[in-house]
Amino acid sequence: QLQLMESGGGWVQPGVSLRLSCAASGFSGSGYRLDDYAIGWFRQAPGKEQEGVSCIVLDGDSTRYEDSVKGRFTISRDNAKNTVYLQIDSLKSDDTAVYYCAGMRAELLTYRRCTLARREYDYWGQGTQVTVSS
Repeated sequence: QLQLMESGGGWVQPGVSLRLSCAASGFSGSGYRLDDYAIGWFRQAPGKEQEGVSCIVLDGDSTRYEDSVKGRFTISRDNAKNTVYLQIDSLKSDDTAVYYCAGMRAELLTYRRCTLARREYDYWGQGTQVTVSS
């Protein structure tokens, strides 16, 4: 099955940037490839519900962003490295959260448009902590 592992989190001061990575594996022997999946980034802040922040359909590079992060967050891919990235600029204290990447089969999507609904995703990484503080 698809396996995902996040990295790149850490402690930063407000206003700086981070690039999170989501490395994908476990699909090469299944008959599927990375382009057969949609990948989403989710985050969960202390005491709050998990929310979707961005997603990408790898076959076609179609992307979507939650309104509160538009202009600051950028999702991208590198198929050669089997990795999806989340670039976060101008970090705020409210961005403090555990960030997860998740995957789902793109064939389940209508018109191959990715979704920010966490219930739709079947494969999840362990998360990487982002802490933004002075």
